[in-house]
Amino acid sequence: MTNKTLLASLLACCSLSCTAQGGVESAPLYGKSINIIGDSYVANHRRPKEETWHAMVAQKYHMTYRNYGRNGCCIAFNRDKDGFGPSLLEKYKMMNDTADYVVVLAGHNDAEKVKDNADSLLIFKERLEALCDSLIGKYPAAKLAFITPWNVERPGFKQVIETMEAVCASRSIPIFNAAKESGIYVGNEAFRRRYFQSPNDTAHLNAKGHQLVMNKMESFLLRL
Repeated sequence: MTNKTLLASLLACCSLSCTAQGGVESAPLYGKSINIIGDSYVANHRRPKEETWHAMVAQKYHMTYRNYGRNGCCIAFNRDKDGFGPSLLEKYKMMNDTADYVVVLAGHNDAEKVKDNADSLLIFKERLEALCDSLIGKYPAAKLAFITPWNVERPGFKQVIETMEAVCASRSIPIFNAAKESGIYVGNEAFRRRYFQSPNDTAHLNAKGHQLVMNKMESFLLRL
C-alpha cells in the first residue's frame, strides 16, 4: 500500500468515525436520563448489569442510567415472603423523580404466577393499569415504555403479554412485544446454549444475547 493510499484510507476511517459520532450526538437519546425498572431481565440475574443491552444503549448515548431491576419481582404481585421484594406497583416509588425515559421490562414472573388462573390474570390487569397511571402521574414529561417477556411456551405468558399490550394501548404507552419482535428463540435449545446464561435458562441472556438484541431495543427507544 502506498503512502497516498494509506492516507486516503485513514481519512476515510476518520470521516466514518466522525459521522457516526455526529449521529450519536444528534440522536434523541443523547445525554438524556433513563430509569429502567423490572425483574431479572433488568438486574441480569448472575451477570453484571453492564452487560445488558439497556446499559450498552445508555453508554453509547452518554445517558444517565439508573437500573432498578430485581431478580424475581413482579409487576403485580408482592414477593417479599419469597425474598424477591415488593411489586413494581410499590417499587416504582423508589425511582429517581426525574427521568427523560422510563422503561418497564417485566412480566415473566407475573406469567409464572398467573398460569391459567383467570382471577390472577384479572388482578394482574388491574394492578398493571394502576402502575401505568401512577407512572404517568409521576413522570408526566417523560417518555414511558413497556417491554414484554420473551416468547416462553408455558401457561400464563401469552395471557400476560396480551394484557400488557391491551393496557398500554388503552393509555397510548408504547410497548415492545419481545415475544414477537425480539428474535429471541427461547424454545430452541441450540439458541439457548449460545445466547442464554445456561442451556435450561428461559429468561436470562448472556453477553452475546444482549448484543444480539441490542439493535432492535435501541431502535425501539429511538422511536419513542
